[in-house]
Amino acid sequence: MTDLQPQQDQLQNSPTSPAVGASPTSATVTLQDQREALALLGAGDVNLRRMRELTRAKLVARGETVTITGDEAEVKQAERMVRDALDVVRGGGELTPESLLRSARMSGEGRSLAAETQMSGLSLPRGLKPKTPGQKLYLEQIASSDITFGVGPAGTGKTYMAVAMAIQALKTKAVKRIILTRPAVEAGEKLGFLPGDLQAKIDPYLRPLYDALQDMLDQDKFEAYLTSGVIEIAPLAFMRGRTLNDAFIILDEAQNTTGEQMKMFLTRMGFSSKVVITGDVTQIDLPRHITSGLAVAKRVLSQIDGIAWHEFTEVDVVRHPLVGRIIKAYEQAENAEDDKRAARRGEFASIPEGEGDPQPQG
Repeated sequence: MTDLQPQQDQLQNSPTSPAVGASPTSATVTLQDQREALALLGAGDVNLRRMRELTRAKLVARGETVTITGDEAEVKQAERMVRDALDVVRGGGELTPESLLRSARMSGEGRSLAAETQMSGLSLPRGLKPKTPGQKLYLEQIASSDITFGVGPAGTGKTYMAVAMAIQALKTKAVKRIILTRPAVEAGEKLGFLPGDLQAKIDPYLRPLYDALQDMLDQDKFEAYLTSGVIEIAPLAFMRGRTLNDAFIILDEAQNTTGEQMKMFLTRMGFSSKVVITGDVTQIDLPRHITSGLAVAKRVLSQIDGIAWHEFTEVDVVRHPLVGRIIKAYEQAENAEDDKRAARRGEFASIPEGEGDPQPQG
């Protein structure tokens, strides 16, 4: 999303009227009804305002029509953007100012957000739809693979989409139960100082999994599933010694497993089960001398048939647009630090190919 910022700044500082000497033209997009207009334009016209920021053409919405005026090239670009946004709405997707940013970026590459997020033959709870092409591919990999690793930054929907697939599998009777687990790693906090018994101490680590489930299930059904054991949410340590058949199993925050824990978890998989492992290698809370089990798994298992790997980027972040920019800024800062450390060792960590062969600095 950061690559759109110069484009937005340029568009916001440019006049919306046609260039001098250019022949103005117009196009009209007709909507089906007021409900569709609201979905396209957003509450309080928030989506319309974002579309205006992303084009030099003038956009006017009245009733069930959107009129676009400007010079020919600008009108064509803006009409493509509006129609792609409308396709997202008509496909059951959720249109937001953030998804419009993704749509504008993809349109510049000759691609369509609607086309690349449309799912065929797969429905999710609450009408949930993928919001990025990366999410769509991730869902397809989960559907077609026995084990799927989803790796990437916060806000990309790694866990949320996996939970949605688990609930769908339960509803269609593809599995008999859902098991959700996380390593209870002390990320700057000490379990011993938290109040309550063991379950009360570990619940904060498991809260994101509870939240995702409660978003997709009625409260009564959610509590009934927990009580009956159809849904189990437990720390990773509770998986040891078990064989998990007919289950959809999700390991969240896998970057905080050790190599031994990851091996233990993966070997719990039984017949007619599906496994999804999610993690973010930039947020490892393990002691520095311990290698993340997620990194070990990538090295050891990446070539095994039946195991899918999906890597999200900041482009897939579906939270506030600033989240993607924050992630990118941290990546750049970390890469700069890596280069500095490499230079002190007489190495060069990220010299682009074709730019010579510099000598180590003294």
